[in-house]
Amino acid sequence: MDWLDTLLSTFFDFEAMLAVLPQLLGTGLVNTLVISAAATVIGVVLGMVIAVMGISPSRWLRVPARIYTDVFRGLPAILTILLIGQGFTRFSQAIFGPSPYPLGILALSLIASAYIGEIFRAGIQSVDRGQLEACRALGMSYGKAMRLVVVPQGIRRVLPALVNQFIAIVKDSSLVYFLGLLVTERELFRVGQDAAVLTGNLSPLVLAGLFYLIITVPLTHLVNYFDNRFRTGRRKAAPPKSGLDEVEELAPVTLTYGSNT
Repeated sequence: MDWLDTLLSTFFDFEAMLAVLPQLLGTGLVNTLVISAAATVIGVVLGMVIAVMGISPSRWLRVPARIYTDVFRGLPAILTILLIGQGFTRFSQAIFGPSPYPLGILALSLIASAYIGEIFRAGIQSVDRGQLEACRALGMSYGKAMRLVVVPQGIRRVLPALVNQFIAIVKDSSLVYFLGLLVTERELFRVGQDAAVLTGNLSPLVLAGLFYLIITVPLTHLVNYFDNRFRTGRRKAAPPKSGLDEVEELAPVTLTYGSNT
């Protein structure tokens, strides 16, 4: 069947995949993980600051946090990446040199922090207010109670959402190529795209997609694990015991008590 051969040669040319595999592993995968991990760490730190500002009693903190969140959640990711990557080129060159790599990480961090801030805010506000009141009754200050009791409980509840956000960052890292990364800085998508353009075959892009799946699918199952373990917070109930078993357990005790009397 000619159509099947054409389909296989277009998407599953194993020779084309093997040719680009070393570059996907040595350059694309490494850069994707570095960009995603760095953006996640910075996004978590900024997100926690935004979350604390968002629940602050002070209006001067809540309003800027709300504006920040609305802006970076409302703009398309590619638009934010281009604005940051091209608008701050001069500042970046003075610090990091000609590479736009740090600006790509910064843009993804700003996007992620807006979502992570909302995740943290929802998690913190889901903690029963009685926890805070109990801490204050024990003599803890507001800041200490939030830091030691309320915030850790809130983070524990939103771990699945944080893992989901990391998955989103991994996928959004493919948009950084618009900034024109150097050859040694290209992520999975750009490496696959370059090879596909050179060979006229889509198999390198398919292989790049498989690498994305290798990263994201296990994380998806990790989300389900965290969700089952932390969201419910309950242990499995013990199976019901028969009343005869309880009688048999009490029998030696009754006999011993009877013999002593």
